[in-house]
Amino acid sequence: MKESVALYLKNLPLVLFLLVVVNISLSAQQLCGASGAYPAPDLTQSIKAKMQADFAKASAQLLENPTGLNELIWAGRRTAYLGNYNEAIDYYTNAITLYPNSPEPYRHRGHRWITLRCFDKAIIDLLVAVKLIKGKQDVIEIDGLPNEKNIPTSTLHTNIWYHLGLAYYYLGDFMNSSAAFKSCLSVSTNPDMFIAAANWYNISLRKAGNTSAANLFLGSINQNISLIESFDYLRILKLYIENQEINNPIEFLKNEAGLGAASYGYGLGVYLQLKGENEKADLVFNYILNSKQWAAFGYIGAEQRK
Repeated sequence: MKESVALYLKNLPLVLFLLVVVNISLSAQQLCGASGAYPAPDLTQSIKAKMQADFAKASAQLLENPTGLNELIWAGRRTAYLGNYNEAIDYYTNAITLYPNSPEPYRHRGHRWITLRCFDKAIIDLLVAVKLIKGKQDVIEIDGLPNEKNIPTSTLHTNIWYHLGLAYYYLGDFMNSSAAFKSCLSVSTNPDMFIAAANWYNISLRKAGNTSAANLFLGSINQNISLIESFDYLRILKLYIENQEINNPIEFLKNEAGLGAASYGYGLGVYLQLKGENEKADLVFNYILNSKQWAAFGYIGAEQRK
């Protein structure tokens, strides 16, 4: 059923595609992620205060221009960083209603559907975004949470393909996730984005049963590539390249903290899982689920255990 819906949407003309998606998305909030308490990010007081100030600024800018696409998107992004994911989705839905031919709100809403574990809805939004960027020049996406060097590492196109790959991956559709991550790799001009996509592409291929293609791909990875933030993903890739033996995975993870514990930890768990060491993998997944990284992609993966 899921495959037939995706195929149906994929083959629709763009105008009909948008009408179908808007109708689906307006009711989607009532069906998925609309109730229940979602854990807020584990933030220090200073970081939380900064994020609240950023959201207040974005809200003020939206009051000045309540129908502005950029203002709606940034209000959504800023409130999502505070853990208000449904509120973020409301902002993006308003933006989609006003700007149905703009890929940006579909891209961001797709991301937050993933956060709320609404993977089917994420795929629908991100497939719209794929159609809307076809033949258009890529643009850098400014980071809402900048890295240490304050250099953006992703673009609109790479983020659309990356999140589409994640949504398929979490549903266990590894053929489509590997195809999406391959598309992400093809448009990645930044080393950090390339390595992040490479990590998910590698495990998607392996989970799809295409180990030979995964091994061939690993041979093309530059292990000395210069990175700003995707170090954990490169470390995961090196597990496969070096065929590392992990005797005590929890001891291996003891120095990991925060988001890294979820991202690197999940990569380690999958590595062990693919080696048939399921008990060790479960130890790692449970370790991640005892953290406070509920919105992290590694945490979501640990929940799914696919």
